[in-house]
Amino acid sequence: MKIVVIGATGTIGKAVATLLKEKGHEVIEASRSSQPSIDFTNASSIDQFYEKIGEIDAIVTTAGDAAFVALDGLTEEQIQLSLNSKLMGQINTVRKGLKYLRANGVAVITGGMLAYSPWPKTSMITMVNAGLEGFVKGAALDMTNGHRVVIVHPPWVAETAQKLGMDATPWPKAAKVAEAYLDAIEGTQNGAPVFVEGYLPA
Repeated sequence: MKIVVIGATGTIGKAVATLLKEKGHEVIEASRSSQPSIDFTNASSIDQFYEKIGEIDAIVTTAGDAAFVALDGLTEEQIQLSLNSKLMGQINTVRKGLKYLRANGVAVITGGMLAYSPWPKTSMITMVNAGLEGFVKGAALDMTNGHRVVIVHPPWVAETAQKLGMDATPWPKAAKVAEAYLDAIEGTQNGAPVFVEGYLPA
């Protein structure tokens, strides 16, 4: 399969791209710094990217920012960042990519376990993740030509926790998380969330 991984420079994105290549897939690793590049907060950048890479079998997005801040400190700018990046960036990547997806192709986006188990200071992240799951449920009903759309809800990954000075022990490594994306690509789910094995919602 010819698969584009958007956010391939991130911790999860790198692991997903590596696993897909190990499984024999052709992988286009995409980011703001790749060639061709993509900035999925910019609609015209998405269009230009797809025009350059042509037809594909799968779209995977592992990118997107959302504000980690307490509600009483949340600014207009942080709200817009969360909406424009992780939410609308992924929605537009799917929406604009449909015409480039070959028959039976799949789009896989990234939410997160905070949709189910929020922490303090995560109102925007929780909202975006839950909203993305809602998008996938609804969008699945509009799929034609055998297309599917799926959301993966990863937990924190050990590498990220370690960078933030948190205890990494409870969390899976990115390579383990990548397996959920492989399952979403090679499986039959449509409109359903996919979770990392051993890390299900409470």
